[in-house]
Amino acid sequence: MTKTRDIRVRFAPSPTGPLHMGGVRTALYNYLFARRHGGKFLIRIEDTDTARFVPGAEQYILDSLRWCGIEIDEGIGAGDGTTEKQGPHAPYRQSERRDIYIKYAQQLIETGNAYYAFDTADALETLRTEAEARGEKFSYDHTVREGLETSLRLPADEVAERIARGDQYVIRFRIPAGEDIKMNDLIRGEVTINSSTLDDKVLWKSSDGLPTYHLANIVDDHLMEISHVIRGEEWLPSLPLHYLLYRAFGWSDTQPLFAHLPLLLKPTGQGKLSKRDGDKMGFPVFPMRWISPEGDIAAGYKEDGYFPEAFVNLLALLGWNPGTEQEIFSMEELISQFSLDRVSKSGARFQPEKARWFNHEYMIRKSDAELTDAFTPILAEKGIAWERPKIERIVGLVKERATFPGDLWELSSYFFLAPTHYDDKAAAKFWKGENPARIAALKEVLAAEVRAAQADNDWTTANIDRIIHSWIEAGGHPMGQVMNSLRLAIVGESKGPGLAEICEIIGKTETLARIDNAINKLKTATAAAI
Repeated sequence: MTKTRDIRVRFAPSPTGPLHMGGVRTALYNYLFARRHGGKFLIRIEDTDTARFVPGAEQYILDSLRWCGIEIDEGIGAGDGTTEKQGPHAPYRQSERRDIYIKYAQQLIETGNAYYAFDTADALETLRTEAEARGEKFSYDHTVREGLETSLRLPADEVAERIARGDQYVIRFRIPAGEDIKMNDLIRGEVTINSSTLDDKVLWKSSDGLPTYHLANIVDDHLMEISHVIRGEEWLPSLPLHYLLYRAFGWSDTQPLFAHLPLLLKPTGQGKLSKRDGDKMGFPVFPMRWISPEGDIAAGYKEDGYFPEAFVNLLALLGWNPGTEQEIFSMEELISQFSLDRVSKSGARFQPEKARWFNHEYMIRKSDAELTDAFTPILAEKGIAWERPKIERIVGLVKERATFPGDLWELSSYFFLAPTHYDDKAAAKFWKGENPARIAALKEVLAAEVRAAQADNDWTTANIDRIIHSWIEAGGHPMGQVMNSLRLAIVGESKGPGLAEICEIIGKTETLARIDNAINKLKTATAAAI
């Protein structure tokens, strides 16, 4: 009986800059797949491209995944991040594994699957220019390799001499000519490519002693026992080469299964989503704020007020369809329902307004206590320190209309600060005729009732509402005119939850003071208008 293979997947980013939301989605899908099948999720840092290395990028990647709630089982960032905690296949940075790769590159040479190439950059540029002059495209493949500066043409002793004296060279894979390469993708099905369309890719460079992505990727996935490679669509053209490499090493029986994820598209649906789109349309494309070594700042979802759960939920549905009408998923629900057979082949269009919708949905699902934790620092910045129970109550009253925690101040500032000006339209509509006198009379009724009660705990929403409505009904006053005029006095404009509840929260002394202030200020404003 064939032993069932353990599920092991990896996310292998390059530390060449901030992690794009498309990269986060790739990590998320790998994580969901691993968790769904009881497997392991690894992080490997592919830092062999030394020319594009950006300080701080690796830590940014780990911090972003941590913010999203994506837990690392093995590799960089696992446990407390120390080498001892990383796992049995350490190290997990390719720059720390360089001694491994040359052995495998030489193995390919020994089996005739690779060769040394000594062509200089200038010589190759000349060949490209000459090909273009003939209306052709130069490709380093089976049609030219036998005639170039390679170990396929040069005598063995000359090759050895060049290497010994320190000549620069690369090791190229020897693509077989005219072969149909049959491959399988878990999302796209069977794919066949003829090898004649491929060029002999560089696998290893003597200039820095480092492998290219293709060699390091294959060797590491094999040694780390990766069962499934779930990566972006941009790597699909590399799949034939990777199949051939597995075969050349004799690893075809244990090579991973492949799944290539669809692109994240611009809001227009035309082309891959980029930072430029975000800058132009005013939305982030990175999970967290990124500050480059040069000091350039790029916006992030975290700092813009998005909840990590909303961001993850959004990404999960950009390319994956659960097959139901459900849109709001916890991480546990995503894990239980995720499958590669429901990942789309076509690109997923990103919609900024949908991202805001997701955050609003999570906003209203958050407990008042959770939102108070987010709102309290905003209040502190404004010098406001109220009792937590009152803040929680205010949050509960206004959160239905909020999209981000930062919206809570705009929606509730009138609770904490008395109005200093009054909405012109509301004043013109309601602060006219008998209404100012009515509000002055109502204020005296409220004051008298309060004095008679002689107890703070009688200043409740129910009592305030009863006093106001009883006075309106007894005097035959127009309900709408009085209530809107009173709201203008208390709030400064026509917004907010129940008026009696606002009055209870701000307190009886503040309520009466605001009414007095409105009477005085609005009288002056009205006189000035006349």
